[in-house]
Amino acid sequence: MSTFMPGRKQVEGSHAVAEAIALSRPQVISCYPITPQTHIVEGLSAMVKSGALSPCEFMNVESEFAALSALIGASAAGARTYTATSSQGLLFMAEAVYNASGLGLPIVMTIGNRAIGAPINIWNDHSDSMALRDSGWIQLHAESNQEALDLHIQAFKLAEQLSCPVMVCMDGFILTHAYEEVDMPSQEQVDAFLPPFVPQQVLDPSDPITIGAMVGPDAYMEVRYLLHHKHLQAVEVIENLRKEFKRHFGRDSGGLVSSYRADDAETLVLAMGSINGTIREAVDEMRDEGHRIGSVKLCSYRPFPLEALREALKGAKRVIILEKNLATGLGGILASNTRMALRGLNTPVNTIIAGLGGRPIPKKSVVRAFRQIETGEVEEPHFLDMNWPAIHEAINNRGLVKRRESEAQRVLRSVSGVEVAKPVR
Repeated sequence: MSTFMPGRKQVEGSHAVAEAIALSRPQVISCYPITPQTHIVEGLSAMVKSGALSPCEFMNVESEFAALSALIGASAAGARTYTATSSQGLLFMAEAVYNASGLGLPIVMTIGNRAIGAPINIWNDHSDSMALRDSGWIQLHAESNQEALDLHIQAFKLAEQLSCPVMVCMDGFILTHAYEEVDMPSQEQVDAFLPPFVPQQVLDPSDPITIGAMVGPDAYMEVRYLLHHKHLQAVEVIENLRKEFKRHFGRDSGGLVSSYRADDAETLVLAMGSINGTIREAVDEMRDEGHRIGSVKLCSYRPFPLEALREALKGAKRVIILEKNLATGLGGILASNTRMALRGLNTPVNTIIAGLGGRPIPKKSVVRAFRQIETGEVEEPHFLDMNWPAIHEAINNRGLVKRRESEAQRVLRSVSGVEVAKPVR
């Protein structure tokens, strides 16, 4: 049984999440470390070793693929299961990610959101979870460490109610390594909210069955629809859990969407994750200058809450999407989904691509971009604080530079003026 001190405490985001996981009484944890989620699983392994988290089996495995594959077996056998990963680790387990959702296994996984290489980058953006957005996992995005803590407790109940896996996404380093004050619930509070796991399907040697068997064209489409139907159900379940969580813990956390100063707003800004705090500060500054602007935070990215988002945005004259990902050759992924929610309303949607690879997103840059969009002065999509001289130099030199180096090396040299290591001959 976990023995943690409840109440308000100053703690690193990863440690807060580790305590929330432990309070949720997982029975099997299988993890492989990768920055920036490592502190979460380190904390859990220490709890299991000390006996603070018991009964629980912590499995040391040889890769991220093995971590999720082991949990597929454990979950199918009836255990409450948990893992965490980031970036290339999530891509490495991609086959198992699809298997877990296809089998309807209620695994909970933290994604410490991080950029995907090459070039190698360990800092935050949303490229990793976005790459597997349609894998059949529910995806919830946390704005703060308090919300990350709360969402993990909700995630176990959500996953087990629907028999569907859930990713809780929190911005790498910005949240995982940041020390913030959080309100840690007691074991009794979590137990009252999250009942013991009762699996909807379970492997039993005394009554053997086959799972993951071959399904041909005569049934595969129907099986995929049933997973789609779970996500349709999840839209209502997520909102119900938000209300139930507030009754039990006294704070509003999670849900589908939430709005800030949006009632009379002509411009609404939509975003996911930790950047919402900066956006609200920008909104306050522009409100003081007389701009009718507000913001909407999207917590549930999958399922994508088309109706709830449409309702939240429908009164605006323009919508700005600020997102930490890039669909190569297209633009913003969240923006494309939002346009589906707004179809028929003729509401202009502008996209700001920001923060890729951990690029800082200063409030002054955000405010400047919002003002430019309101006056129609920016391109679509708009790349926040892009170093365009370095881009133009790299494009103009393509085919002319005979050095054996990547574009990443050339851009780095152009931006920083620092000579990077030459290739070994």
